[in-house]
Amino acid sequence: MSININDVEHVAKLARLDLSEQEKEMFTAQLSAILKYAEKLKELDTEEVEPTTHVLHLSNVMREDEVHESLPIEKVLLNAPDDEDGQFKVPAVLE
Repeated sequence: MSININDVEHVAKLARLDLSEQEKEMFTAQLSAILKYAEKLKELDTEEVEPTTHVLHLSNVMREDEVHESLPIEKVLLNAPDDEDGQFKVPAVLE
């Protein structure tokens, strides 16, 4: 598969890019080279390769949950601009 200048113009239009003729030719050559390389990769025998979702092994790096004592409500509300009945008081957003 190769890219022609019409394809580059179409993609540039979709991306709302104003390309010069020199840029269109450059991108046509670059994109064609990329697709040519991708075609070459199809020659590889991947029959024995197990499908993966990611090229690197990822593991969960989060710590285990541990139960801790909560802060006392008085300390939590110390920096609240306004409180009422042990809760944050905020302006009403619905009428």
